[in-house]
Amino acid sequence: MKALIFSDKINDIKALVLKAGFDLVEKDPDIIISYGGDGTFFQSEYHYPEIPKLILKSSRICKLCFQLSNEELLTRVMKGDYKIKTIPKLEAQVGTKTLLALNDIIVHNANPRHAIRYQLSLDGQAISPNEIIGDGVIIATPLGSTGYYRSITDSYFELGLGIAFNNSTEQADHLVVAENRQIAITIFRGPVTVFADNQEKTIELAEGEIIKIQQVAKVAKLITF
Repeated sequence: MKALIFSDKINDIKALVLKAGFDLVEKDPDIIISYGGDGTFFQSEYHYPEIPKLILKSSRICKLCFQLSNEELLTRVMKGDYKIKTIPKLEAQVGTKTLLALNDIIVHNANPRHAIRYQLSLDGQAISPNEIIGDGVIIATPLGSTGYYRSITDSYFELGLGIAFNNSTEQADHLVVAENRQIAITIFRGPVTVFADNQEKTIELAEGEIIKIQQVAKVAKLITF
């Protein structure tokens, strides 16, 4: 089986991967071995989308990692003793610009000294007649609901999409909606920066622009046991 190691600590795991019988390659791998933590996995999916990922732990904190040793995980994959779990992605679109996320899309004030003003709609229907004023809004998947979303709402969810309003001046109830809902955010006052997971790529929004967010057919493939 051909494998590509994605990590900033490749030399720490390379010998173990070779010992398990994998052929290490730099292109066209059968699987990506993501050696690190959750953030490394998100980065590996960004650079190598839709190729099956095996997460090996090198970080103390890794919610997606397994309790088995890295050696046992590699052995089981080589034996074919694994399953593929698909994880749906969110897409944020502004004109021709797009971002894909597994965890969350974050719409945030670009200047922390100034709040932004915006309106949020579900399937074309505004959730409030008034504009929302605050630091921004987070659209999270179930996977991402234990991260930034949870730090704002003190809750998480297992189905749907979560909408968390970040530091709003008025009371705004956080929402969990069906995964097929289309979310649109119209910016009345910016500037605004849009983030996806831990990617360096962002989208900048100005007044009058609209960002559309929805779950799409693209998925990440995670090796599980």
